Amino acid sequence: MASADVTVLGAGIFGLSMAWTCQQRGARVRVIDPGGPGAGSSGGIVGALAPHVPENWNDKKAFQLESLLMAEGFWAEVEAASRLSAGYGRTGRIQPVLDDHGLRLAQDRTQGAASLWQGAATWTVTQTPPAPLLPPSPTGWYIHDTLSARLHPRQACQALAKALLAEGGEVVTEGRLEGAVIHATGAAGLIALSQSLPRPIGNGVKGQAALLDFAQILSPQLFVDGLHIVPHADGTTAIGSTSERDYDTPDGTDHQLDTLIETARTALPALRDAKVVERWAGLRPRSRSRAPMLGAHPLKSGEFIANGGFKIGFGMAPKVAQVMADLVLEGRDQIPDGFKPEASL
Repeated sequence: MASADVTVLGAGIFGLSMAWTCQQRGARVRVIDPGGPGAGSSGGIVGALAPHVPENWNDKKAFQLESLLMAEGFWAEVEAASRLSAGYGRTGRIQPVLDDHGLRLAQDRTQGAASLWQGAATWTVTQTPPAPLLPPSPTGWYIHDTLSARLHPRQACQALAKALLAEGGEVVTEGRLEGAVIHATGAAGLIALSQSLPRPIGNGVKGQAALLDFAQILSPQLFVDGLHIVPHADGTTAIGSTSERDYDTPDGTDHQLDTLIETARTALPALRDAKVVERWAGLRPRSRSRAPMLGAHPLKSGEFIANGGFKIGFGMAPKVAQVMADLVLEGRDQIPDGFKPEASL
């Protein structure tokens, strides 16, 4: 092996994205993960890249907006280098409005989006959203935003890994720690770190999801009854996910997924006869602060950490990769204070 300028521990979405961005800036990179790319929760199937509501603006929402707007260019470069599809598409999202209170909130947020999203995307309230299939709306109204996007998480990790290899990087199951070391080890790493600190810095939250043989390739994703319904570019549709704090097996599916599938089929009857082609479960890393944990490692002097991308990891990844490359390669700290490890200590 050639020597590395940057070693990333963990081949999930944060680890691979940081490695790719560092490599694009001229660094020699090595990614180490015993399970290979996307072995943990990043190897999932849902891939809803959805923004927070455009109100009560803060650093986390601003960071997420920048990342979502970076995503198209980021994934286009990855796909060009790898010649694999990540399944990315900024197809938008539709949500039914449930009651009069929700309608007033949704209408107020239209103005918030116009201001806070800087004209880069819209949030509209309409009775005729652009979707061939719609869940019922008790009010007859729907929210349609054009900022939400989708990708296929597992395919995206494979595309990143191949892009790294195509341009001279290493993605290995074991290897030497050389250069700057970044820990991006997901739920397992977060749990282990919590056990070494005076109080927990984060934990793992189990999610279950399903993939259906149902093609609506260009349709917006739907958010209904707390459930994401995401049409993928490969002709499947993902539904998910649960959020479980108590579980017996982190990667086993059970009746809770059956309930999720039934909820989706009730919300969108067109799914009723669609075959379930995959059932998935995994443990997602959630930091104590609920924001990504980025910066200097709290226990390993001179090393770095990027973890805690619970539910928003793929949407945050392009911007996370940028600010971590700034820090690791150039010593420039552009990380919001609320994202630094001390915010979770």
